[in-house]
Amino acid sequence: MRIARLPVVKICCISSVGEARTAIAAGASALGLVSAMPSGPGVLPETRIAEVVMAVPPPIETFLLTSRQDAIGIAAQHRRCGTSTIQLVDHVTHHELQLLRHLLPGVKLVQVIHVTSEQSFDEACAAAPFVDALLLDSGNQALPVKELGGTGRTHDWRLSRRIRAACTAPVFLAGGLNCANVAEAVNSVAPFGIDLCTGVRTQGRLDPVKLHDFFDALRSGATS
Repeated sequence: MRIARLPVVKICCISSVGEARTAIAAGASALGLVSAMPSGPGVLPETRIAEVVMAVPPPIETFLLTSRQDAIGIAAQHRRCGTSTIQLVDHVTHHELQLLRHLLPGVKLVQVIHVTSEQSFDEACAAAPFVDALLLDSGNQALPVKELGGTGRTHDWRLSRRIRAACTAPVFLAGGLNCANVAEAVNSVAPFGIDLCTGVRTQGRLDPVKLHDFFDALRSGATS
């Protein structure tokens, strides 16, 4: 199974400067830093996020994962953390996205779409004109305690493929990716980028062996 074009790779749930350096050395183009969430792994205090960001050299991108839905609060959080990109893991209205653009010119915006049904397709296409990229994940916003990432589950890649083909914004694919399925996932969806957290961790810690196996599988275009 051969991959036509290698996607950029974002390693999420980075917990320290050491993990950031490990991910970059393995080949990551972007790092995800998780702020307060209703559930899921990798949450860091904002002071730690800012510390990691200061240690990351360009051109590596740093993503602030935020569950906030109001532009003013998101902008204030971003100013404390200093990342290059904001990853909006919950639904943000188009009005708030436009306000966020105004408040943070030059900061990239990535809207997460949790792919659960045909409604996800409509939501993605509606959000695409307002953001720099979409990230297709496997959470569930309808639960009493929202799942907004880090589930370790895959979703329907056929629907993700349709979103990628129909929407104007570049697409990152997330949700349950690992060395055993990354080639199939990339061939199925053809995303601009891929995003993973649990698939390269052991007992919550970034695992250099799993990282190596993941990138090897991606570069070879075959499952390992």
